[in-house]
Amino acid sequence: MSKDFNSILMIGYGGPDKPDDIRPFLENVSKGFNIPKNRIEEVAHHYELVGRRSPFNELTYRQATGLEYQLMQLGYDLPVHVGMRNWNPFISEALRSMQENECLNAVGIILTAHRCDASWERYMRDVEQAKAETGVDLNIDYIDPQFNNPLFIESCADQIARSFYEIPEEEREDTKIIFTAHSIPVSMADDTPYVEQLKTTARLIAKKVAHDNWLLCYQSRSG
Repeated sequence: MSKDFNSILMIGYGGPDKPDDIRPFLENVSKGFNIPKNRIEEVAHHYELVGRRSPFNELTYRQATGLEYQLMQLGYDLPVHVGMRNWNPFISEALRSMQENECLNAVGIILTAHRCDASWERYMRDVEQAKAETGVDLNIDYIDPQFNNPLFIESCADQIARSFYEIPEEEREDTKIIFTAHSIPVSMADDTPYVEQLKTTARLIAKKVAHDNWLLCYQSRSG
């Protein structure tokens, strides 16, 4: 890493931190899309069933703190800022903070491992929009998607291996690993490396745990 960089910006989707955040968060997510209100209420109910909040923000802050500490151990004094697309702290808030601290030559980490317009380019457009709205002159270089990063693969494989230990040994060979990913329109998938990157991730994880019985499937819908 070049010492010319003086900060890191982690860019994520965001999520509701508490029950009162759920519907305002979903309003941000659905802004500009013709999504029926009953569908939004259905998603809100899903949040209520699984803890009435999202762990995304908390996990992201922990990652930011850990990354900053590890870089410091390596001799890099690089503050790590967090900006979210749909919830606090918004990307514009992160940029203002970076300006106040004179941290405007940044490495950008988009918190999605697989690239498509909805999961990658849109984040970059959001950063450009935040720059225009705030007037912050941020210089940012993005790292590549981490879909095949050995440490990412190892982390996912470790989680799967722990689950396998809970399955009776005589049943493990016939147990299928199901990898799930957010669905996108076919037209978008045809123009991006999203599907191939997902398949690569799944294949590498399956190889790491030495289990060839796996399936990639898709979830989520809008409207």
